[in-house]
Amino acid sequence: MTRTPRTPMKRRAMLVAALLSVSTVLPQAAQAAPGDTAADPHGLTTTVADYRTRVPAEYTADSWKPFAEALTAADGVAKNASASEPEVAAAKTALVTAAADLEAADEGTFQTITNNTFWNDTSGNPIYSQGGGVFKFGDTYYWYGVHYLGAESYRANPTRKYDNEVSFVSIPVYSSRDLVNWKFENRIATRSTALPNSGNLGQAGWVGRLGVSYNENTGKYVLLVQAYLPSHGGDGVLFLQGGTPTGAFTYGHFQTQITNSPTTGTGDQTIFTDDDGRDYLVFSNRSGRARAFVGKLRESDSLRVEPAVQIGYSADGREGNAMFKLDGRYYHAASDLHGWNTSVTHVLESTGGTVQGSYSGEYTLAGTELDYSHVTQTGFFVTVKGTKQHTVVFAGDRWADFAWNGLGYNQWMPVTKDGARPRFHSVSQWQLNATTGEWRVGPDNNFVLNPDFQADRVTVSALTGWTNFRDSGPSSLVTNVAGANGSRFALQIGAGQSFSGGVRQQVAVPAGNYRMFLHAKTSGSLSATQMTVTDAAGTTRTLTIPASGGWTRRELAGIPLSAGTATVTIRAAGGNGYLAVDGLGLVKTDGGTPVGQRYEAETAPAVCRGTIDSNQAGFSGTGFCNGDAAVGAYAEFTVDAAQAGPTALAFRFANGQSGGAARPANLVVNGAVVGTVSFESTGAWTTWSAKSVTASLNAGGNTVRLDPTTAVGLANLDRLDVAAAAA
Repeated sequence: MTRTPRTPMKRRAMLVAALLSVSTVLPQAAQAAPGDTAADPHGLTTTVADYRTRVPAEYTADSWKPFAEALTAADGVAKNASASEPEVAAAKTALVTAAADLEAADEGTFQTITNNTFWNDTSGNPIYSQGGGVFKFGDTYYWYGVHYLGAESYRANPTRKYDNEVSFVSIPVYSSRDLVNWKFENRIATRSTALPNSGNLGQAGWVGRLGVSYNENTGKYVLLVQAYLPSHGGDGVLFLQGGTPTGAFTYGHFQTQITNSPTTGTGDQTIFTDDDGRDYLVFSNRSGRARAFVGKLRESDSLRVEPAVQIGYSADGREGNAMFKLDGRYYHAASDLHGWNTSVTHVLESTGGTVQGSYSGEYTLAGTELDYSHVTQTGFFVTVKGTKQHTVVFAGDRWADFAWNGLGYNQWMPVTKDGARPRFHSVSQWQLNATTGEWRVGPDNNFVLNPDFQADRVTVSALTGWTNFRDSGPSSLVTNVAGANGSRFALQIGAGQSFSGGVRQQVAVPAGNYRMFLHAKTSGSLSATQMTVTDAAGTTRTLTIPASGGWTRRELAGIPLSAGTATVTIRAAGGNGYLAVDGLGLVKTDGGTPVGQRYEAETAPAVCRGTIDSNQAGFSGTGFCNGDAAVGAYAEFTVDAAQAGPTALAFRFANGQSGGAARPANLVVNGAVVGTVSFESTGAWTTWSAKSVTASLNAGGNTVRLDPTTAVGLANLDRLDVAAAAA
């Protein structure tokens, strides 16, 4: 894939101009502490304070120099009580632009994204973010979405439907540098957010589908969200704006009609920012949603959508409208229009060189057919512009009006170029390096597609991703029924007479050893019930399923498979009986991708016997472990290893103890002391260093603990980097 500059050319030009303009502003006394919204109405003081926590040693010298210049200039403007609004906006834009161009001094680490589960933030609290987007401002990703009341209900009990529980609670924002570990920052809008004429957002009949842009001219972050405001004209696009990505947003405008759209409001919508820095609203018309549009945001303040250009039409209607750019082409993606149901992803591809130009006819995004886009509909896309490659992240939306279609609201999968067209990779677990842009399949990935039979939300006789076969008996042997462990659906094979048949699926697998498993129950008279996997060499392994009146988990391990296409088959035969299966899996158990993994001390399930602090600059993530001053006040990490063997462990720490005394600790792996680690003085609490040791880890889960042996406790501990197991 070709690489483009990290910062759009428009913003690069503004950076130069801004540095020239703010260099003439003389610094004066600061007006208020960072974060004081009333005294920092433009957010520049807060922005400067944030970027002062960056450490030069973590970035290349070439990228640090312009950033340091922009930071100094912005600090001067922030301290100047007479600085004009254009000067403040120019200084902020220059700083944000320079921060976006910072390049890490190292190559980063792979972080694991696990789908099919509910996600938590770095404090262990639920992430409630739906119908939103992830946007990179400066060197940080910000994730905005809507918190609906039903999200709490469904997470607490995902074994039933919660139709129409879409009462608006708030718009939270989370931050991350690696797109995996997300820190809760703030609720930038709530039900009490003021609207004109003494109104508030709690009076809205609907709030959802949003995006955020940064306006270089005003220095404001502008959020566009669908809203139904009965007292303000009905359906429309609500504009809120704030001085920082995480501060409180306030009312900016409400636009009911976008020129050229046949309806007021929008169908679904997202924000797309092009390489030149211009921002666009990607949307469908509200009623029928047959037309796909791209409308540019007004450049002066981003508070209006200019006349839109229609780029596509589908008589059936489309929703989940979103856009990404890959290798110079624009791709508009959307899902079927049928009430939040999952579906294949439909793509329009640009045929010209502009986002509002001509597009191809619609085609299906390859890889989304066998499990309906990993049991999601299109939500939004994130493009990771790494030092080695660009990777597009498909952020699928599974919440489906809380209608009982699997675990987790947010499912993220990689998209790459497969020949002339993009390809979606349906993985249950994968690893992303946000620095280099590289990705790889995770060690616990399930290679079976639609393994929980949740892609179909109605009763069917042919399940998505599975091919029926019949050896004998009636023409219809397959359907979906109530699932295991409270899931909505499972696969059922059987008949009230003599039969033989089942379903099969073909998947691509790498060579290695695997385990396959399922939950199953039986009824009636069955003579054969089994799950088999046949590899590309033609070798078949069989998991026999014994009779069981209740759901029972079955597993077969130690299955060698050759690389290539494997066929997974579920078969049943009998005189008058039924086999039900759910929760299928085919997971690689050895020779997995070596894990080069980073574990932050403040991120669960890490344990810190002390406090998580952020008062000493230079840490990574969102904080560090400041252990209690006591023997035994330990810090512990839970580490996953793809394979057993000697493994390099690197602890990042700071020890600013007066007198320069070291702080020793026992290294305890899986409950056994395997050595000692001495954390020497680093000279200051803001000076961080790394201590590397080697220890043997087991394949799978491990605990790695540092147990201080003196009364002063541990050094401040930032993170643990785990290299691949040695050969």
